[in-house]
Amino acid sequence: MGTEISRNNTHQVLVDQFARTISYLRLSITDRCNLRCIYCQPKKAKETVPHWKSVEILQHRDLLTYEELLRFVSVAVSMGMNKVRLTGGEPLVRRGILAFIQSLSDLDGLDQIRLTTNGVLLPELAEPLFQAGIRHLNISLDTLQPEKFARITGRDLFHTVWNGIQIAKNIGFRVKLNVVAMRGINDDEFRNFARLAFQEPFQVRFIEFMPIGEQSGWEKKHFISAADIQSMIMQEGSLTAREGEISEGPARVFRLTDGTGKEGSVGFISPISHHFCESCNRLRLTSEGQLRSCLLNDQETDIRNILRCGGTDDDLRNAIRLSIMTKLKGHALQGVPDGLAQIPCNGRMSRIGG
Repeated sequence: MGTEISRNNTHQVLVDQFARTISYLRLSITDRCNLRCIYCQPKKAKETVPHWKSVEILQHRDLLTYEELLRFVSVAVSMGMNKVRLTGGEPLVRRGILAFIQSLSDLDGLDQIRLTTNGVLLPELAEPLFQAGIRHLNISLDTLQPEKFARITGRDLFHTVWNGIQIAKNIGFRVKLNVVAMRGINDDEFRNFARLAFQEPFQVRFIEFMPIGEQSGWEKKHFISAADIQSMIMQEGSLTAREGEISEGPARVFRLTDGTGKEGSVGFISPISHHFCESCNRLRLTSEGQLRSCLLNDQETDIRNILRCGGTDDDLRNAIRLSIMTKLKGHALQGVPDGLAQIPCNGRMSRIGG
């Protein structure tokens, strides 16, 4: 069973039944987004309307308020969780996020607040985000070609995003670029991304295309494994594995060198071909207030109901313990599946949190 154990007599850690320390909480604070990426929208929506048009979004009342989020995080931190990542949707589109981040920064025991963003709003928000306490940004960027960017995301905003990335770099953020790898769509650019890792102080991370939700637009023909991506990258230089660090999350990180002194950092996130469940240290709170112990399994604990029905902090602690205690050893994606019916994840990625 999941247990809390003492550390240095002053802090606690949360450990599940497979001896994994659970210290990392991902918060999806909204399902709204200012892009409409082809892999994030439900397949049904793309078949009925162009993918850049609006799809069904949650009502404001269905989202946890910032006060509710802060209360939940405070309880989680008091139990030993010390890292939070804010996701969406696109988290920067939610009003009041800067004040919320500042409130998180004031929590005693919370060591890191990180943010995943599509970068559209970084030109104006990078500086205030830094002032509020963010130091690490994961920025989605699936192509280096402006026209292809418009096709993938539904909006012609490549130059805006690239400008935001450069601003973030110059301010002093540690930047990771997340590239969803799709055969036949952006696989012709993987070597360009590798060269970018030589040129910029960014870690470039390639993410295997995942089937999230039974109505997702995932197609096997677009899947490309991390091993195949590595083979392409190795045409630009040699890869040397870095010793794993919990802070790197699910990525297997390599130093890329070309023999002439150039060096860069690349990572591979491979939930299908080489899953990372044995080292998973995460819980996820969806934008609907549901606590998930696994991205790819729909088992959830209703936190919103506890918060809005008079639940105590002990009720929240028990819910967190329950989620950790029932965290599965691994998910169902073992090799590339032939269909989506066998995937036990029917939620929409924009609500679960990317």
